[in-house]
Amino acid sequence: MTHPRKSLDTVIHAPVRFSIAAALASVDEADFKTLRDAIEITDSALSKQISLLEQADYVKVRKAFVGKRSRTWLSLTPKGRNAFSHHLAALREIASWDPLSDPES
Repeated sequence: MTHPRKSLDTVIHAPVRFSIAAALASVDEADFKTLRDAIEITDSALSKQISLLEQADYVKVRKAFVGKRSRTWLSLTPKGRNAFSHHLAALREIASWDPLSDPES
């Protein structure tokens, strides 16, 4: 039997990126400031992690002006939602896995 950790998504697995994906999984879209405050990190840290998620096609970034101010909205792509779902399933499998009672281990 293959250990369930091999199913973890290395892009999402980092704690901040996992927190971003978890927060975005519960909404259609979130603005940058709200997400930053919710996961309690700095603007620069969030920007860096969003860039990595965007490169993996897990997060979509939408920018627009509200009045004279630029605003940024973030959402999980279908690929990102799927990756997050599979990552959660792998974590649950690891948490419930009992290798000592598995006759194949």
